[in-house]
Amino acid sequence: MKDRAFVERVSAAMRNRRELLEVSQEAFAEKIGMHRTYYSALERGEINLTLRTLRRVCSGLGVKVWEVLRDADI
Repeated sequence: MKDRAFVERVSAAMRNRRELLEVSQEAFAEKIGMHRTYYSALERGEINLTLRTLRRVCSGLGVKVWEVLRDADI
């Protein structure tokens, strides 16, 4: 799988999980202590997130990192 496709699939999995919680990007970013424009760029796959950032997002989503990766069907 190409790097870009990988980032896009993980980003989409994060977005889907957040939407299941019915929380806006802005509210979620605030919850995890992240600027909303940065979080928005993560969800759009514009930023290659680090493992630390992925763990931070997953913690806010209330899921394990592996669950988001599974959702991304990697």
